[in-house]
Amino acid sequence: MSVMTPWRRTLLAVLGSSALAAAAIAAPSSYPQRKPQDEVIYFLLPDRFENGDRGNDHGGPDRGPLVDGFDPTRAGFYHGGDLKGVTRRLDYIQGLGATAIWLAPIFKNKAVQGAPGRESAAHHGYWITDFTDVDPHFGTKADFKALVDAAHARGLKVYMDIVVNHTADVIQYRECPEGHCAYRGVADYPYARKGGVAGPTINEGFDGEDFGKLERPDWAYTPFVPAGQEAAKAPAWLNDPIYYHNRGESTFAGESSLLGDFATLDDVFTENPRVVAGFIEVYGRWIDDFGIDGFRIDTARHVNPEFWRAFVPAMLARAKAKGIPNFHIFGEVFDPDVAILASHTRVDKLPAVLDFAFQAAVTNVVTGKAGPERLARVFAGDPVYEGGEATARQLPTFLGNHDMGRIGWFVQKARPGIRDDELLARVTLANAVLLTARGVPTIYYGDEQGFTGDGDYADSREDMFPSRVASYNDNRLIGVSAKGARSAFDPDSALYRQIAELARIRAATPALRDGRQVTRVADQQPGLFAFSRLLAGTEVLAVFNTSDEPIKANVPVEARSASWRALRGACQSSAAAPDGYSVELAPLDYMLCVSEGRP
Repeated sequence: MSVMTPWRRTLLAVLGSSALAAAAIAAPSSYPQRKPQDEVIYFLLPDRFENGDRGNDHGGPDRGPLVDGFDPTRAGFYHGGDLKGVTRRLDYIQGLGATAIWLAPIFKNKAVQGAPGRESAAHHGYWITDFTDVDPHFGTKADFKALVDAAHARGLKVYMDIVVNHTADVIQYRECPEGHCAYRGVADYPYARKGGVAGPTINEGFDGEDFGKLERPDWAYTPFVPAGQEAAKAPAWLNDPIYYHNRGESTFAGESSLLGDFATLDDVFTENPRVVAGFIEVYGRWIDDFGIDGFRIDTARHVNPEFWRAFVPAMLARAKAKGIPNFHIFGEVFDPDVAILASHTRVDKLPAVLDFAFQAAVTNVVTGKAGPERLARVFAGDPVYEGGEATARQLPTFLGNHDMGRIGWFVQKARPGIRDDELLARVTLANAVLLTARGVPTIYYGDEQGFTGDGDYADSREDMFPSRVASYNDNRLIGVSAKGARSAFDPDSALYRQIAELARIRAATPALRDGRQVTRVADQQPGLFAFSRLLAGTEVLAVFNTSDEPIKANVPVEARSASWRALRGACQSSAAAPDGYSVELAPLDYMLCVSEGRP
């Protein structure tokens, strides 16, 4: 006789009695066996999610915002969210239907960077100094363990956001008055002199021949560590300039994309075997100690492929030894080109990458800038990934993020003056594609509460707790009437309820998680988009109207799919003709129908 555990009662209360089958996917006893494509990921920045402990807001003593980085009135500074806050809101996350939590980096950061008058703080977590410990603004290792253990007790996975490309900006260059130089790389000639053949030598007695011998850090510029920061980084080996490229600011083109400093951040010499071994030990320890379930890799395209070919197998082996057979690793390759994304699975051997191609295409389609054929072309490229369509099903798909901005902002920008009801309808349509198409749907925190933001980066990182940032509190919200500072954890908001319902359907329907995807109809202009997800004799037909006019059409389906039932919408009970199914949709609406073969 089964026991109705508290976590299951909570989930059913939120999603309804029909969610029992869906709840099984999040059963605490079975979560390690779930494949990456079984998940719905919820991506959050701990600093902006919930403040569970006001005692750590400053990350220690109150030393002022330009030292400790805490200023809840400024978008680019710490606001007080932490790991205890995330643990406090696990009910909310699970009620949404999320099964995995992706945390922005939680490692100890250099709190404040930037030239005088242009300072900002490391609220995002990407300016790491200590890769072995938790940033005190977010809490402690004990807080992180409590979060992971509490998540696992509910059947939720936890993914860490990791960085190997760079550290915080500590190293400076003597040749540069402000410490930052233009890129000087292998292609520069003569690279031992400034300004050409007749220029002075960069470093007396250095002819550049030491490049690649791992013997000198100063072949391009003379690096130095400012006084008082000689031991700023951990592990200790990261304090030696020899483990950095020291070539100046990246232009993000050619060799500079791999060797240059990313926006002043110290670019790690990832070709060095000591660096490879060091990062394998650093991140392997987080797996050993906390039993986390995956890594999102920041700036993965800016690291040499050989590093990933060593690092990824080592992490998968470390996870397997810990009893984690489905450790999910996905890299950030910020590019909408399928061929470029796929190359990083083929050359770098990354198991998956964030699907920026999907994000660009679905945005163009739901805003009406392109017809559904634009999105169909993305899916047509699935075979080019290493592992083909099976790998494509493991790509995290998303509508927006902390760097580029939110889907609500994209829709408003594309359609100035859009009415509230149409804005809600277009974002709802985007969510429907996200939760039903191949890939691993990834919800950016706050989207479920109608957040839109004012742009990218800090303008898209609103607080879920009552905010003191004026530019956040005056934002337009989608499907939400509330205004101003508020706690935004409302399970009754329109988009929260829609996402939760789609997540329930997805969890209860294996074909929507792991089924082969076949495009049925993809209009050249805004109009009809239909695809099937096929698995073990089941066909799920997903149909979307991306136009402003109603649509009535006959959609091709499998010949065996004769008897149908509705998952969402007014689905016909039978096929209109062999190989055809009649659909009718209002503007900006969608339907989900399932056939399990002949009656």
